[in-house]
Amino acid sequence: MDAQRPPVIVFFTDQQRSDTLGAHGCPLDLTPNLDRLARENTHLEHTFTCQPVCGPARASLQTGRYAHAVGCYRNGIPLPRDAKTLAHHFAAGGYRTAYIGKWHLAPDEQRGAVLPEDRGGYQSWLASNLLEFSSDAYQTRLWDGDGKPHDLPGYRADAITDAAIRYVHENKDQPFFLFISYIEPHHQNHRDDYPAPTGYEERYAGRYLPPDLAGGGGTAARHLPGYFGMVKRLDECLGRLLDALRSLGLDEKAVLLYTSDHGSHFKTRNGEYKRSAHEASIRVPGILAGGPFRRRGRLPEMASLVDFPPTLLEAAGLPVPPEMQGRSLMPLLDRKTEGWPKEAYLEISESQVGRAIRSARWKYAVRAPGLEGWKVGESSTYTEDLLYDLQADPWEQENLIGIEAFRGVADELKARLLARAREAGETFTILDAPVRPSGQRRTRVEEVG
Repeated sequence: MDAQRPPVIVFFTDQQRSDTLGAHGCPLDLTPNLDRLARENTHLEHTFTCQPVCGPARASLQTGRYAHAVGCYRNGIPLPRDAKTLAHHFAAGGYRTAYIGKWHLAPDEQRGAVLPEDRGGYQSWLASNLLEFSSDAYQTRLWDGDGKPHDLPGYRADAITDAAIRYVHENKDQPFFLFISYIEPHHQNHRDDYPAPTGYEERYAGRYLPPDLAGGGGTAARHLPGYFGMVKRLDECLGRLLDALRSLGLDEKAVLLYTSDHGSHFKTRNGEYKRSAHEASIRVPGILAGGPFRRRGRLPEMASLVDFPPTLLEAAGLPVPPEMQGRSLMPLLDRKTEGWPKEAYLEISESQVGRAIRSARWKYAVRAPGLEGWKVGESSTYTEDLLYDLQADPWEQENLIGIEAFRGVADELKARLLARAREAGETFTILDAPVRPSGQRRTRVEEVG
């Protein structure tokens, strides 16, 4: 192994809420391996997706650019074939690159096998474009670089982990960049359920309901036991990968990122699982481990998926391309926080055309009335939609938008949102929400619309 170039691994889950971690207060002991990884390395306490939808979030994580800039503002829009991804940048730095699992960045007609030109530059390939449609909990089919299908035995997360461990073992003596993309804990689309490993769902039935889901209707009561079971198995898969790295002498050197594309609010905020600016939808796990990230503690700054590509490249000693819109997190390790954004910037699509920021205390979101989020990705005009004081109302039960007493706060946040939009390459205007009396509460039903 080249002493100057560490192996780099991304452990990427799908639809995982940040509060499934014990490190974020979950009382179910779902993630002992991940919690230990966070304690012993770098825990990004406030990590957010930049787009709470599968394809756009993945496009941003591959390129370090916001979804509107890449052009993948909704699912079903493939990653442009000339887009430069992490695979291209690591390969240029002498790394072997590999992708295993769910891709979701090729044209939808490529449901399983993905054409070479639609693989984002990855050299080694064992994946499915739409894994939620081409597989089931105990039926995992992935396609290799020649387009040949492989049926992998075992529970789906285990099967993908087995393939990842094989790759690590086969490439242990050379620098590699491995992206492992799980479908868990995403729902199984054709049945709309959360298929945990046999016996796991029963462990969590009726045990815990996150406070933001209480009283919100939706599917949480029915789906959380399976969802929690899937998270538990993911943590066990992480443990197996960490054990493999240790057995190969790579546990301290290998750089590992654990994160997810978005969370889930279980149909309590709109008619499906995500696609809103609420915490359950946008806040995800964020842990960086190994190499320069060992024993660096908990970082309180706002981090975004777009920040991870430049971070991984810098950690590997590779140049960060100027077109990347994210910022490397590396300076924060030494508490060099000057100029770091005070908020995360978000784009919302499909359920709406929206933009939002999330600061340490406030959530402020706007939407473009009358535009269909499946057909349009951006607008020249937005109207204020959400305002939450997360210090007083961490579960986002009372929307303060339009209340006269909070007009000053909304104006400040509007200016901050417009500034972040300009940095991201967007220009638009925001119309004030209609004024309502301070005592008039806007309910969650009204938010759903």
